[in-house]
Amino acid sequence: MGFREAAALGIDNLEHGIVVDTEFLPTKKPGICPAKEAAEDFAKNVDIESAPVQAMIRDLVAHHVAVTSTLAVFEITVPNRPAMKKMLRAKDALSPQGWSTYLRIRSGIAEENNPLNAASLKKEMQFERDFVKAGGLLMAGCDPTSFGGVLPGLGDQRGLELLVEAGFTPLEAIHIATQNGAIYLGESDQIGSIGAGKAADLVVIAGDPAKNIEDIENVQIVFKDGIGFDPAKLTQSVQGLVGQR
Repeated sequence: MGFREAAALGIDNLEHGIVVDTEFLPTKKPGICPAKEAAEDFAKNVDIESAPVQAMIRDLVAHHVAVTSTLAVFEITVPNRPAMKKMLRAKDALSPQGWSTYLRIRSGIAEENNPLNAASLKKEMQFERDFVKAGGLLMAGCDPTSFGGVLPGLGDQRGLELLVEAGFTPLEAIHIATQNGAIYLGESDQIGSIGAGKAADLVVIAGDPAKNIEDIENVQIVFKDGIGFDPAKLTQSVQGLVGQR
């Protein structure tokens, strides 16, 4: 099913983005999902600025369909991304077997060096910019279903950094990852931003992510319902538990 078909059916949120939209594959047949063929055709042939893609974007906006960005899970298909220094943050959380699996698959991606994956990531970023520019509601998640390259929390932080790489300002990226989700859920009067009377769900950062988005990684305290949690202790509590074991 393509995005325009989904919008017509009343689906109000589409995960991932145009990378998974198969509607632009010329040989697509009804009732068959040509995921692999469509992904290759997207990287090679689909132009984000083309009339059909721009018409799809306008259709989503007209139907009030939100899109959830998951740039972190697409990035790991690109050779040598993210930088290894960022992945070392995840090493302690992964089981030894999980870390070994991650390194093996990362190495295989680098050796294959398929340029189509980098092209797809770039086009997805362009689609998300155009979708927001057209008035679309973009949210952010990380889809932690990979081979160990995207973990909950760490993957969400990386997603914000990738939104900035895509062309959004740090403040826009933060807004996408926080308040937009609350707006979509119809709960912006309680969560998604800081204000008197709202839920005390806060992240205290060392630095200024509004200027340098990578400061989003420097979490000092996480407040949930007004209770503060130490991120170092939270990370330690899952040491060696994530992934294959």
